[in-house]
Amino acid sequence: MEMTANLPVAVIGAGPVGLAAAAHLVERGIRPVIFECGPSVGAALLEWGHVRVFSPWAYNIDAAARALLDRSGWIAPNEGGLPTGGEIVQDYLNPLAALPEIAPNLMLGATVTAVTRQGHNKVSNEGHKDSPFVIRYEDAGGEHRVLARAVIDASGTWSRPNPIGIDGLAVPGERQAAERIAYGIPDVIGRARDDYAGKRVLVIGGGHSAINVALALMELQREVPDTKIFWALRHSSVEKLLGGGLNDQLPERGALGLAAKQAMQDGRLNMLTAFAVDGIETEQDGLLVEAVLGGKPFSLAVDRIVVTTGFRPDLSFLGELRIALDPVVEAPPALAPLIDPNFHSCGTVPPHGVDELTHPEPGFTIVGSKSYGRAPTFLMVTGYEQVRSVVADIAGDHDGAREVRLVLPETGVCSGVPVTDPEAVACCGGPALAEVDACCVKDAEAKGKGRAGCGCASSEVVEISSVADAECCQSAA
Repeated sequence: MEMTANLPVAVIGAGPVGLAAAAHLVERGIRPVIFECGPSVGAALLEWGHVRVFSPWAYNIDAAARALLDRSGWIAPNEGGLPTGGEIVQDYLNPLAALPEIAPNLMLGATVTAVTRQGHNKVSNEGHKDSPFVIRYEDAGGEHRVLARAVIDASGTWSRPNPIGIDGLAVPGERQAAERIAYGIPDVIGRARDDYAGKRVLVIGGGHSAINVALALMELQREVPDTKIFWALRHSSVEKLLGGGLNDQLPERGALGLAAKQAMQDGRLNMLTAFAVDGIETEQDGLLVEAVLGGKPFSLAVDRIVVTTGFRPDLSFLGELRIALDPVVEAPPALAPLIDPNFHSCGTVPPHGVDELTHPEPGFTIVGSKSYGRAPTFLMVTGYEQVRSVVADIAGDHDGAREVRLVLPETGVCSGVPVTDPEAVACCGGPALAEVDACCVKDAEAKGKGRAGCGCASSEVVEISSVADAECCQSAA
């Protein structure tokens, strides 16, 4: 390792987690070199800069980054305030990136195209682990290479949204309709207002991004009543998307669920449950969506589609590294069972650090939202603890790296008992008593009051509202 000891540590991505990694490296006396493909730090956050996050500032500022900023005379935002994505960049990431410990080591507009070992490909063994990493990147000046002692990939997943198809693929006609399809959280009230005002809009997705889009469209609808909103869920139950409501320890996240539920009850949202798109036809005046709704053929004419079906990691530039990923979630194998949405959809995640993030390639780790692969519910504070642990290990503080502490607010909702320790499922109150026919304490309490259950393990269809506008939403039966 002597040949790499004086080299910097490469950090890919200058979002909140990437810059937190840089701050922890600086704190440990290790020089970072930071690659950001966007024109500014936090470029992905600026794509949804109009959205107010549901976690307060206290959860969005890394401890090492705060220490650096405090020494510079930085005035911290109110801990209880709820920032927008743009405010996180403006009030936190930009001042952090401007610090003399960070700025000289930050390269903007630098897209990493490959990472390998100097003089070794993935297959060669002799001397492999002791060779420095080579980071190949492109910027306005052409192609370049940098050597590094370790690599922290915090590049996120924003650049790779999931397509519309329920099978994970783009549906026929999706690419041809690209000009009328938005992925993520478009600014329907601001920059993109003209694209949505008075239009028929189909929102596809069942998470908090979908709720954000739907609520923003309802705000637009108040100003432009002709705006019509259709909200399609791939699954038959709406309980998971509604958040924890009053049980959610992040009030803003719970409020999203409550507001969406009220809108459904008021008939302002046309809910389409168990909805799967088969294809899209581009017509002169809009899009014709051919789908299956509740197991039956269905056609829907709309002007715009917003796809909020999550994201997936970009692994294309890691082909010459020895990485190990869970075949389902595409997260590191030790982390995957803690976050797999098939078993675990709670906001609480057991503490994890370098041990759960380790790959067969020594010195290489994936952190942040990309470490979750295709799993949702990632919080920035999770990434901050990840990089604290990873950097401690790089610095040789192996004990400190494994003293992982992470306290996350609960969502109030989960899909069932995860494959890990049931005590981690605080959001459902833990497992039910053995003699009770229920999946968890909350389920048992609900059944004790005469209800069907809390919904944790239910796959039943929840009827919220029917399609109100039958004029252009006709069954193709």
